[in-house]
Amino acid sequence: MFDILMYLFENYVHSEAEVMVDHDQLTDELLKAGFEVDEIYKALHWLEKLADLQNADTIPYLTKASHSPSVRVYTEDEKMRIDAKSQGFILFLEQINVLDIETREMVIDRVMELETPEFLLDDLKWVILMVLFNVPGHETAYNQMEELVFEEPEGMLH
Repeated sequence: MFDILMYLFENYVHSEAEVMVDHDQLTDELLKAGFEVDEIYKALHWLEKLADLQNADTIPYLTKASHSPSVRVYTEDEKMRIDAKSQGFILFLEQINVLDIETREMVIDRVMELETPEFLLDDLKWVILMVLFNVPGHETAYNQMEELVFEEPEGMLH
């Protein structure tokens, strides 16, 4: 499923191609690209759930009190999926204002819905890009995140 999300993101979003809305047409294209029907439906459902998360009512545990400075405590299931390095990266993105509380929770929600045996920091970066791209008003954060993902170090590495 994650491979399909990456395929869609790279071929439509990142390439600035026009995103197809017709599910049947998109499904046909993904089938031709070699993806399995079940995985295609799971990926499309994942994207629909991401769109649903934009509605504030879908994250009921976020209240006005949630906007005060606090530390996110991960559940045991979340810790199994999101390792300490990835948790640290999420915290870093919050500190530099790439993620806010709502987008952080959207990212965690979408990560937890992925059906992949191993989830790495690079995978997390792509999920963050997908979330930020899909949330109106976060264009600057998306651009910052894109720079972090695609930035190539200058000079010689030691």
